[in-house]
Amino acid sequence: MPQQRAGGRTRPVEFAPRIEELLSRHLGSHLFRLEPDTIGVAGPDLMDRLLACRPANAAERPTFKPVQGRLVSRADASTYMQAVGSDVRAALQRPQDAAVDLTGRWPHAAHTYLRDLVFGDESLRFRVLVDRRLELTPKITWSAVASGAAFLGKPRNDAPLSKLASLVLDSTSYADRRYAMYLYRRVAAPVCFTVSALVTNALWLGAPFGDGVPNRNIILEALRLLPPSWNILRVASPEFPAVDERIGPGDDILLLPLLSHRDPGLWDEPGEFLPERWDGLDGDRHPGYLPFGPASERCWGRHMVLPLAERLLDIVRRDGLVVSPDQTRARVELDGLLEVSEVRMVRP
Repeated sequence: MPQQRAGGRTRPVEFAPRIEELLSRHLGSHLFRLEPDTIGVAGPDLMDRLLACRPANAAERPTFKPVQGRLVSRADASTYMQAVGSDVRAALQRPQDAAVDLTGRWPHAAHTYLRDLVFGDESLRFRVLVDRRLELTPKITWSAVASGAAFLGKPRNDAPLSKLASLVLDSTSYADRRYAMYLYRRVAAPVCFTVSALVTNALWLGAPFGDGVPNRNIILEALRLLPPSWNILRVASPEFPAVDERIGPGDDILLLPLLSHRDPGLWDEPGEFLPERWDGLDGDRHPGYLPFGPASERCWGRHMVLPLAERLLDIVRRDGLVVSPDQTRARVELDGLLEVSEVRMVRP
């Protein structure tokens, strides 16, 4: 059971069995077989060479996988990411709400705050697409998309409208509107999911933080120990055996930043939460550090995630919120993003 130092005390992190097995069996390994048809890779040089040998295909781009068989073009991907980026920038320009209450269960409380901050002025048919409960099953997500596309009407002239919502309303047919609403979900929800997970992880791992510790250092260190996007999948390709002969022609590749971020050959005190290490490190250049993917395919959401996470931390630190002293254990499940679940934040 890996443990982290936090504010002079130790908080255990309980991992789901599959994650615990990865950490206990393969930490420090550069290449290993995970399944009969899957190779795990955590060596920084090997990860770099495998990622460089071919670009990600459509099925390997998490946000822009085909929508019910309809390919998402690079132009559409760029348009939707630029739109949500514009909406996030507009939200960040608003002054902090002095009355916001972030006590309660995290990451749920943080997700709700972010949803309201960025998308709170939208109609219910849009807001529901950012709801955490849609993650329970793809059928619920598709039902929300289909019903919203079928009954969506034009807003009042004076109704607030985000850049992202305007793309949906510009659609001329039901099929195009349904496609647009699904992409709304694809780009809007991960912003809230990722930021709320990241800041929850940081609070459990290290809070309370010293007054002189920069938010950016806290975030970079939380991304190291608990990267929400903890693996990168590449399906079998002929280029991979040419990079390393231990990889067979039918082997999928699972690159694992979760392991490279804790590799004792790459980090001093790799299991400790030490934000001060980033005073002298460059997150864009450190070997094996891939919280937002490789440099050649850096996640487009990076420039939204970091400032939103800093804003959340600003409020937590301003209000003096702390992890409930009664909570001594928290768990990381294996269900999408790597996040510490059910952290109770309170006012002291």
